[in-house]
Amino acid sequence: MPVYDYKGLTPTGGVKDGIIDADSPREARIKLRAQNVMVTKITERSSSSKRNRKKDKILDFSRALKGKAEIPMYTRQLATLLNAGIPLAQAMSAMIEQCQVPDLEAAFRDIREKLTSGHSFAESLSYHPHYYPDLYVNMVKAGEASGSLDAVLHRLADYLQRQARMRNRVAAALAYPIVMIMVGTVIVIILMAFVVPKVLQVIERTGQSVPLPTMILKTIADFMGAYWYVPAFLIVAVMVGHRIGMRSEEYRFRRDKFMLKLPVLGDLFRKTAVSRFAISMSTLLKSGVPVLESLRIVKDIVDNQVLSRVLDTVQKRILEGTDIATPIKKSKVFPPVVGYMIAVGEQSGQLEDMLDQVAQAYDEEVEVQTAKVTSLMEPLIIVAMAVVVGFIVISVMLPILKISDVDNLRRKG
Repeated sequence: MPVYDYKGLTPTGGVKDGIIDADSPREARIKLRAQNVMVTKITERSSSSKRNRKKDKILDFSRALKGKAEIPMYTRQLATLLNAGIPLAQAMSAMIEQCQVPDLEAAFRDIREKLTSGHSFAESLSYHPHYYPDLYVNMVKAGEASGSLDAVLHRLADYLQRQARMRNRVAAALAYPIVMIMVGTVIVIILMAFVVPKVLQVIERTGQSVPLPTMILKTIADFMGAYWYVPAFLIVAVMVGHRIGMRSEEYRFRRDKFMLKLPVLGDLFRKTAVSRFAISMSTLLKSGVPVLESLRIVKDIVDNQVLSRVLDTVQKRILEGTDIATPIKKSKVFPPVVGYMIAVGEQSGQLEDMLDQVAQAYDEEVEVQTAKVTSLMEPLIIVAMAVVVGFIVISVMLPILKISDVDNLRRKG
């Protein structure tokens, strides 16, 4: 059944828009008329069509983020409804009725339509990878096969919320330093563009010799005034080059390798990736997804090409008959304790529980590391800003003080 976007008028003269599913535009108009909505515009919106797939690529960024952020909540609600014995299609109808994000509501309607057409739930979800990635789809597939879909959905909700908390924690740790850098840059630009040129003009009119710091500042200010487009072009070129380079796996590998070697921050990135690996692998295995398939999915989730290549090697070694722990220990990318804990988990037959313990341990370490990053970055940025602004102030004040001394000597003479 197609899905339609509509706009219309209510009996009170208000404007109403939304989404409705119907067999045809005519049936959609009839349904809306029964709801006392006079349709002024209606367009088909089928997520499986080529036109809509193209549209999905240019979804409004804020709406898309909002929709993805609500997936854990709807996953938990769906699990609760299924646990209460409500059929899946009816549970999806409940999700549709309360959804406030148009694009997500359209996805829910399409999923419900595919369910009623005979598709499995996992297959229906796979048509919407923007909201439901491989990990989600494969866990649902395993849940359907084992008859424990509600339990798998509860586990998925826990996993998604845990990942969201980690992302927010890391983002919060990096947000303050980034804001400080931006504010400091704006202050320096304002000083160099408006304050410094005027002060230098006054100094030049006096005919006095200019101290070395002032000469350096004048040279920088003149260059920025005459060739401001050069640094602007370089910044744009670097951004575009980075964007193009991100399409290359080798570029991403070199970038991630460099980031892992950064002081303080590298340790944070490593621990975050290890935690993501452990909890994702544990969640997949607990849901009944085979080891090789779990490794294939987790390779993309860790969001780090260095760790991803290690996991690719682990896959190949498993096919050759080895265990998971050995190639992880030899990689020297994962911390040694992770390899030993995985080895214990494999030997005891409790790999999922051991990975869960690894994830919990590294979640705590990520929290400690984020606090350390913030505490170290703040004073460094403040000192750097103080040095730059202090140099500008000294460069401006030195000739002014010199002129003042000359004037005082003249008055005494």
